[in-house]
Amino acid sequence: MAFPSLLFFTVLLLSFSYSISTNIEGNALHSLRTRLSDPNNVLQSWDPTLVSPCTWFHVTCDSNDHVVRLDLGNSNISGSLGSELGELKQLQYLELYHNNIGGKIPKELGKLKNLISMDLYGNKFEGNIPKSFAKLKSLRFLRLNDNKLTGSIPRELTTLSNLKVFDVSNNDLCGTIPVDGPFGSFSMESFEHNRLNGPELKGLVPYDFGC
Repeated sequence: MAFPSLLFFTVLLLSFSYSISTNIEGNALHSLRTRLSDPNNVLQSWDPTLVSPCTWFHVTCDSNDHVVRLDLGNSNISGSLGSELGELKQLQYLELYHNNIGGKIPKELGKLKNLISMDLYGNKFEGNIPKSFAKLKSLRFLRLNDNKLTGSIPRELTTLSNLKVFDVSNNDLCGTIPVDGPFGSFSMESFEHNRLNGPELKGLVPYDFGC
């Protein structure tokens, strides 16, 4: 007779774990909402009283109700991002392009190990490109163009072997352009309209030359 009790306990535990994980993701997205100004009410459906954020507009979940995609491109939102986005552990697509989001890009985005695409272009982000992005080993698309980013391009990003598209044009970056890893295949258009000094010449000048 112990088997039904064990089965009930297992189902209860799984249900509890599911509730905890979806609450964490819902809380993270609600925290993001509090940071953003939303004149067009695109975030109106983001109801923090719901157990799961999977019914919210612009949020896509997988079959296990984990958030895998956040689509807020061209939404006329402004404000800033915070560390809470690092809680979306299963996120694969972060699409925030063509808004008015400013401030620094949170280093906690480096926790999103399943991220395939990060599109932050066409905003007002400033400060450095986080070195923590080097942890995003699944990343294929990283578009940071048309912002106000400064500093050099982190050499740690040359370890992202799956990176196919990298665009930092129209910022205020300095130093030299990496040539290792996938950077050997990116076009110069991906780096134009910065203060960059051209491709890195190893052993001749430091990578942050001119910064």
